[in-house]
Amino acid sequence: MKQFRCLRCGLLALCLLPLASCGSSSGPGGGPTLKVFNWGDYIDPEVTALFTQETGIKVIYTMFDANEDMYTSIRASGGVSHDVVIPSDYMIRKMINEDMLRTIDLDNVPNYALIDDRFKNLDFDPQNEYSVPYMWGTVGIAYNTTMVDEPIDSWTALWDTRYQKNIFMMDSVRDSLGITLKMLGYSMNTKNGAELEEAYNKLVEQKPLVLAYIGDEVKDKMIAGEAALAVVYAGDAITISEQNPDIAYVIPREGSNLWVDSMCILKTSENPEAAEAFINFMCSTPIALRNWEYINYSSPQKEVIAQMPEELQNSSARNPSAEELARCEVFEDLSQTTQYYEDLWTRLIGA
Repeated sequence: MKQFRCLRCGLLALCLLPLASCGSSSGPGGGPTLKVFNWGDYIDPEVTALFTQETGIKVIYTMFDANEDMYTSIRASGGVSHDVVIPSDYMIRKMINEDMLRTIDLDNVPNYALIDDRFKNLDFDPQNEYSVPYMWGTVGIAYNTTMVDEPIDSWTALWDTRYQKNIFMMDSVRDSLGITLKMLGYSMNTKNGAELEEAYNKLVEQKPLVLAYIGDEVKDKMIAGEAALAVVYAGDAITISEQNPDIAYVIPREGSNLWVDSMCILKTSENPEAAEAFINFMCSTPIALRNWEYINYSSPQKEVIAQMPEELQNSSARNPSAEELARCEVFEDLSQTTQYYEDLWTRLIGA
């Protein structure tokens, strides 16, 4: 994606509002400080430095591995450790319901106009009050075409005994239970105990086939050819296939998860104006392009979408078809049923 790099320098100065009064939280040098909590490997490493260069606002950047880890960390700290957080759809709904998020003044985020309308007024934030979309994508199977006997098109491949100890599953309760529920013909958002027990039993049946339940490290391991099959996010599949051309990606025919990760501001933020400036910066075309190139997930920013190279338009990973998306579900907040999911996952991993 080198063709996009020439756009950055000329446009970077256009992406910010005046920032003379961005909050009171200060760093060691006396300047304002912004605390950002994001997924691992989910931003171009240069972006926070560029934000500081343009605004004088220092960024303290920390990472999490799963929505549930992020939520637990914020609860444990009382929220004071972070300003901007980037959760997924269902977790945003949960955090709204628990009064953990601050409304965002979109007058201070003019680049919100660059977000495609498809990613506005979504069920988890129907009035666009608490979140600004950052990235979106699907969950599917990355498979090594030299290590499987035939093209993969179903979640049932993850239960095929031919691939014993050759499968990576996600270390994620919602994703791993979700794909199992889809394979069984159920909703990923079910609260039905019998359906959840059936999915749990299928995961118990599968466990002897699983090499590991892992997170971000799946990329390096699949690039190195350490397994035949892995449940991955679409952007990770792209990263893997760029370095190992034997890797293919599929959204299984039973359907999958369509997710949207969004930028939010915690209710306890000590620097909400700087947080809004950061969100605006992240939505600008040069920065959104930079992050899109680095992360490989799909961007909701219109000018990024418009400049997507033609060869990527038919990619299930980059730009899923309407038919593929119609089979996908967005995760919902499960309320009290969340604990049941967690209990099932604890039983599985501890078995």
